[in-house]
Amino acid sequence: MPPIYFVIPGDLNSRTGGYIYDKRVIEGLRSLGQDVEVVTLGGNFPFLSTKEKESAEQVFENLPDEAICVADGLAFGALPEMAERHGDRIVFIALVHHPLAIETGLTEADKKRFLDSERRALRMAQGVITTSAHTADNMQPYGVTKERLSVCTPGVDAAPQAIGSQTESVNLLCVATLTPRKGYDTLIKSLAVLRNMPWQLTCVGSLDRSLPTTKLIRDLIRELDLEDRVRLAGECSEAELSGHYHRSDLFVLASHYEGYGMALAEALVRGIPVIATAAGAIPDTVPPKAGLLVPPGDQAAFTAALSSYFENSAMRRSLVAGGQASRESFPTWDEAAATFSNALRRFAEL
Repeated sequence: MPPIYFVIPGDLNSRTGGYIYDKRVIEGLRSLGQDVEVVTLGGNFPFLSTKEKESAEQVFENLPDEAICVADGLAFGALPEMAERHGDRIVFIALVHHPLAIETGLTEADKKRFLDSERRALRMAQGVITTSAHTADNMQPYGVTKERLSVCTPGVDAAPQAIGSQTESVNLLCVATLTPRKGYDTLIKSLAVLRNMPWQLTCVGSLDRSLPTTKLIRDLIRELDLEDRVRLAGECSEAELSGHYHRSDLFVLASHYEGYGMALAEALVRGIPVIATAAGAIPDTVPPKAGLLVPPGDQAAFTAALSSYFENSAMRRSLVAGGQASRESFPTWDEAAATFSNALRRFAEL
């Protein structure tokens, strides 16, 4: 196969699920012998200024004719004019982590704008790769036929069984960037109701991607007098994050939507049970015996699930056993790269 141009909006080394996915797939493709050139776009995607949009479009202008271009959907869906202008000379393969229009906190006008924008762009893609079957099932409104779809779920690295806190206090872990979509307010408010239970919460994820959200959550923690119970650790190195997982008893995530939920898989491969929402692809990622899933945005239901874990020892043992039993159910990153490579070859031959 000729060289692959992998177009990334922003810093490929960013420690969010989407960027980690892109980076690991690129590494995997290269290990399979594929020539991959990473092309980086600047700008505040998908909210581009006119100048940022012009700069991004110039990057595509410089790609050679008949180039095979894997474009991360965060960028591709925001550049429909570019896709229409170059769709006849570039083989576009869109990588959709989740549709732009379902991001939490958007105005109705922005939702409509992104729906229209991404629909136009995806119409020009020769193939569309999604990171979950759930996202693939939701591509119909975007005019993407099954023939142009392929699913490549994220991989996970083998990891030792987590040892947990080994104390009476339950170590809770949430790995998620502080953005509105991750539902941190629901999580914190739910735990405040259970302040008499023995727990500590560590939150790992960038504090800089949505500064208003970070301020809101810091203020909420202070108002609820949970500063000695909740730690916002920010972004961590891979080794530090592994340590957090290893010492955790329960993984918690109150997200309003997930296109897959890589952090959930990272917890489960270590045998850590989960309490999360049944949002997006989460029910496909978390086996029923390994977690309790509640409706997104339902604070009372989230509180009830946490309370059951704390108070019902039989349920707790069952969830722990389910988490341990699910450890072998996820693909490796080598397997994910092979699946991605096969999809590229199929789309390139259409």
